[in-house]
Amino acid sequence: MIYILAVLLPPIGLLLNGQPFSAILNLVLIVLCVIFGLIFPVLFVMPSIHAVLAVAMKREDRRHREIVDAIREHGPPPGFKP
Repeated sequence: MIYILAVLLPPIGLLLNGQPFSAILNLVLIVLCVIFGLIFPVLFVMPSIHAVLAVAMKREDRRHREIVDAIREHGPPPGFKP
């Protein structure tokens, strides 16, 4: 659901994902892409791409943090050799 919102309304999707600075950057990117998108139409998709990548990176960071916390709490998996 957050990915659909990130594609359709990038700044709102970033805000709901807990990334206010990325949302502000995305608003600036939207303004620039509207101005220069008249010359290069491919730029119209750049804010959506930025939002989707930012959401994906934040989710990956959360997953990584959960795994690290679990290893700290319960120890390394069985058979782990450093």
